[in-house]
Amino acid sequence: MHVLVTGATGFVGHHLVPALLDAGHTVTALVRDAQRYDPPPGVRVVTGDLLDPGSFDDALTDVDAAYYLVHSMTARDDFETRDRRAAEHFARAASAAGVPRVIYLGGLGEEQDHLSTHLQSRREVERVLATGDYALTTLRAAIVVGPRSAGFEMVVQLASRLPVMVTPRWVRTPCQPIAVDDVIAYLVGVLDVPATAGETYDIGGPEVLTYAEMLRRTGRHLGHEPIILAVPVLTPRLSAYWVGLMTDVPWSVARPLIEGLKNPVVVRDDRLAHLVPVESTPFDEAVRRALADRGERIEA
Repeated sequence: MHVLVTGATGFVGHHLVPALLDAGHTVTALVRDAQRYDPPPGVRVVTGDLLDPGSFDDALTDVDAAYYLVHSMTARDDFETRDRRAAEHFARAASAAGVPRVIYLGGLGEEQDHLSTHLQSRREVERVLATGDYALTTLRAAIVVGPRSAGFEMVVQLASRLPVMVTPRWVRTPCQPIAVDDVIAYLVGVLDVPATAGETYDIGGPEVLTYAEMLRRTGRHLGHEPIILAVPVLTPRLSAYWVGLMTDVPWSVARPLIEGLKNPVVVRDDRLAHLVPVESTPFDEAVRRALADRGERIEA
């Protein structure tokens, strides 16, 4: 297939492009700045911006499927507006170009749980993309464990820098993290299963953990297990300032991430596991691989 990957320079896109090539697909990558992208051999690179209608139309020519991996949370405080506009522009352009199929990676979370602004934005993008004249496949995931993942980077830096943490109540929230390798396997795998077109699926790893458990277990791989004390008085805003102070994660990124940690993010629908068999990576193995790619010290 001829496949378009938007967001090719991002965390997931960086892993997805070579995996698609390995699976025998022809890949076009849409990027905003070609100077900042070093593509694998054989990838066609098109420069364009989803916030600038008409600038990316060439990337949609003769495409059999397109991956939508654009997320502007790290760019500005108005990421919700930017993400909605980008999705609207893409949906119209992909429909006009006759793209038959679009695959989107969104976020887990139940809307009745009063989703955070971050997770609401991911769900809004999903709804906007669903208005297009193509079959939309949506995969919803929680924290993706891998190098360059903003959520996992926050966990690593907190676990590595603080032997004792006074944390807000969100450390007790259940989460079902998934290894980036497993996410990529699902994203590539749905292309070969026509029945997944037009469907929405939850994806996750084999374990449901609290954030406290993720911090402790990540800490063990870094050589020490942090002591975590949960207190009720830290608001999401104060927690974001705390994360910004204690890690390299900017406050503008930490704030929407922290707000999202109040929502349980676990798999409620495992149908995709039966259609696209993926050998789930245990959390500790996913952490081990991610830290190795970051060049961190790993305990046996």
